[in-house]
Amino acid sequence: MLRIYDVVLAMAGDAAGIAEQIERRDSDLARQLRRATQSVALNVAEGAGNTAGHKRQRYQTALGSAREVLACVQVAQAMRYIGTVDARALDRMDHVIATLGRLVYRRAS
Repeated sequence: MLRIYDVVLAMAGDAAGIAEQIERRDSDLARQLRRATQSVALNVAEGAGNTAGHKRQRYQTALGSAREVLACVQVAQAMRYIGTVDARALDRMDHVIATLGRLVYRRAS
């Protein structure tokens, strides 16, 4: 399994707490955040067990979902559903996005 998977699981824990806060104001956005978070973890796990093009597709889907996780948090902040988010949680989200981006967009050797 990729080392990033542990960070993804930590991000899922962060997102769960944030989703609980959002739920009080917008159950749809909280549900979307949960689905996107689950998609990141499941696609990273699936990609680790695939080869070549299928691996890249799973990581690309995980990347899109990771960006969606961050967007859900940003929208919740913009809509004033939540306040400041722990910087470590945001760093984990950025780390997952950056790592998956490198996996998806690296040049073929």
